[in-house]
Amino acid sequence: MLRGATAKMILAVMVVGLLAPRADAADMQAGKAMGKLGRGCVNLLTGWVEVPKRISETAQDQGTAAGLTWGLLRGIGYGFVRTAAGVYEIVTFPVAAPPDYAPVIDPEYIFSESRESTASSSY
Repeated sequence: MLRGATAKMILAVMVVGLLAPRADAADMQAGKAMGKLGRGCVNLLTGWVEVPKRISETAQDQGTAAGLTWGLLRGIGYGFVRTAAGVYEIVTFPVAAPPDYAPVIDPEYIFSESRESTASSSY
């Protein structure tokens, strides 16, 4: 079973590698594209961390029972979104979509500060 999954991952990387040269090389900024690829890999690998993070947050704000129920559900949802965003960014890293290789989720990494909270704290 693991061999099949490994073969599929290798095939996916090869397909992305074959498609990458077809991206408009004049518009592709290599540093930002590689940053998008790295961000996608990190989010793919750390999506599961949303579960304990959201359980802990909810338990601190609303109590242990809420953390173990509502926090668990929030964690599963946020984890799915973060993992899916990672997959999207890995597959589309050669393309500047969203514009200027911006992250598709906020915060861009699991333990980063949200762009909204950063913007509001500067006032």
